[in-house]
Amino acid sequence: MRFRTIASVVAGAAALALAVSGCSSSSTPSESSVASAAQSVAQSATSKVASAASAAQSAASSALAGATGNSQVLSSADAGKLVVGIKFTQPGLGVKNPDGTFSGFDVEVAKYVADKLGVDPSKIEFVEANSAQREDLIGKGQVDYIVATYSITDARKEKVNFAGPYFIAHQDLLVKSDNTDITGPEAMAGKILCSVTGSTSAQTIKDKYAADVALQEYPTYSDCVDALLSGAVDAVTTDDVILAGFAAQHPGQLKVVGKGFSNENYGIGLKKDDTAGTAAINTAIAAMIADGSWKKALEDTVGPSGYTIPAAPTPSS
Repeated sequence: MRFRTIASVVAGAAALALAVSGCSSSSTPSESSVASAAQSVAQSATSKVASAASAAQSAASSALAGATGNSQVLSSADAGKLVVGIKFTQPGLGVKNPDGTFSGFDVEVAKYVADKLGVDPSKIEFVEANSAQREDLIGKGQVDYIVATYSITDARKEKVNFAGPYFIAHQDLLVKSDNTDITGPEAMAGKILCSVTGSTSAQTIKDKYAADVALQEYPTYSDCVDALLSGAVDAVTTDDVILAGFAAQHPGQLKVVGKGFSNENYGIGLKKDDTAGTAAINTAIAAMIADGSWKKALEDTVGPSGYTIPAAPTPSS
């Protein structure tokens, strides 16, 4: 409205200036004064329009810069480098290899997202994000995002933002191959059950299925698997896709019970209230699913364990 008003003034003043200027050379001094005044009004109004336009452009630029500046992940992407949290010891999902490289489905998801954010995957710094450390790493700004079999829960959403889901797993049990009495979560009564610090899996079994199960926690699932192999615990619980990788590492020794009893929606965690960053990552996840990269990554990383590749989820918009 303000621009239209100023523009009208400019147009009127300009028309007046032209009309007066078009008068004959016999114009009186009074007419010359009117022309001069009209031209002055036109110049002043034009200056106001230019000033207002400049102010509007500056405000828009500041708003855009502010939006990016409030998003850690987008700011880091603009700088050309990302720090991403993953698991280091989960076969098929997140593994730090002896040569220092990283592999697994979560790694492939992290790389794809980075590429869509404009960052060459070679510019990703991968850091270990154990279950108990994830919210702390995000909250302190030590990572830009986390892709680490990170189940989306209401309690966690109070502390971090989630993009996704990018995968849906199901809680299950890992036992020795010759075990016949543990057939599901209800059979854990009186048994020793292992999970990792910061995970909710073991507590879910205690709360819903076997109140007298004894819980044992270790820092990593690899520690739980070692305890299972040694006989220190009777079973390990977490998501089936994680357990399948460990079973594949120990053929003939370990097996997944195969009675999935929950839905675990894996999300990509990032700083709380980072709306712009969350939307950008959701767009990347959707693209990964749509172009076939999601399925191929699963087949290449998780497929060798014998795990059945599920249907793709629908990430939030």
